[in-house]
Amino acid sequence: NTFGYVLAHDKYGAEPLLVVIRNGRLSYRGQIIASANKGIETLEDLKGKRFAFVNPNSTSGYIYPSGLLRMHGIDPKRAFKETINAGSHFNVVMAVYQGQVDAGATFTDARDRALSGYPDVKEKVKVLTYTDKIPNDTVTVRRDLPPGMKDKLKKALLELARYEKGRRLMMQAYEITGFIEGRDEWFDPVRVTAKVMGLNIEEMVKTGGKKKKTPKKKEGAGK
Repeated sequence: NTFGYVLAHDKYGAEPLLVVIRNGRLSYRGQIIASANKGIETLEDLKGKRFAFVNPNSTSGYIYPSGLLRMHGIDPKRAFKETINAGSHFNVVMAVYQGQVDAGATFTDARDRALSGYPDVKEKVKVLTYTDKIPNDTVTVRRDLPPGMKDKLKKALLELARYEKGRRLMMQAYEITGFIEGRDEWFDPVRVTAKVMGLNIEEMVKTGGKKKKTPKKKEGAGK
């Protein structure tokens, strides 16, 4: 995924062999969703509410929405009554739909994934606002992979995207409609957003995005 690539590049020099194209687009947006019956009309209304993110490494399910909240003077770590990491975009949508939380963050429009089982999801879960554009995910390779192997992999995937059967398989696998050769500078806006969030990329690589836990002292242990 997008932020996963940034972590891998900045720590280990991983390279963006290709960037995914979806429906002719090289970018997407995150969105902040809310229950339609809780009187939430603005971002300011989110204060004191229960909120669901995807996980700390999710670009559209945490990084960009959190940056958007901060831009509006809302601290995502302190403003909410309760915050959960739901684990997936679908889970965030369902948490809002089922009333487990009042609002949440996903990619646009994650509600579509719930339509088959919950046809009224767009009536009960509304979109409050959208984030800035986010570069699409990548096909990433390690820096020291032999150049010949990189070229073969790149050519094979680009060739696959030229045929109807190949495009159908890619769509079924990950909603991919094509590829384009990637450039690392396309992801600089992600780095800027991470900096605004005060995220230490190297530390996140070590911990998988999780905060280090302070060991508890055993009862009776010395100071």
